[in-house]
Amino acid sequence: MGFIVYVGIKFQVWLEEKASMNFDIMPIVLYGIIFPIVIGVLLRLPKLFIEIKQNKPWRFDWIRFVAIAIPTLFLIAMAILPYTAAAGIMKIPLIIMEGTPTIQVVAGIVLGYTLLDCLKE
Repeated sequence: MGFIVYVGIKFQVWLEEKASMNFDIMPIVLYGIIFPIVIGVLLRLPKLFIEIKQNKPWRFDWIRFVAIAIPTLFLIAMAILPYTAAAGIMKIPLIIMEGTPTIQVVAGIVLGYTLLDCLKE
């Protein structure tokens, strides 16, 4: 896990250097949203493998998905909105839409973990 975080941070630094040369910030924004989701999935993956070995029937926990995954997905979507055309249409102050990077990272990790946690045996 530590190696993946290390490589992910190195890739983010590379993206930031590339963005400073061509003034394209969207790859950094998308990476900042996708990487925490991947980390959350990786945190839940070992337990999912244990559950797969038990050979029980699968089900999807809709309550957990609706109560946890959808609100965190909303928080993550709010991080993308300032960089799209929807920001001008919605007339929402940017401070509400952008949030802080900490909120985005935590929401991404929770979303990734919850997506795999909703799959139950």
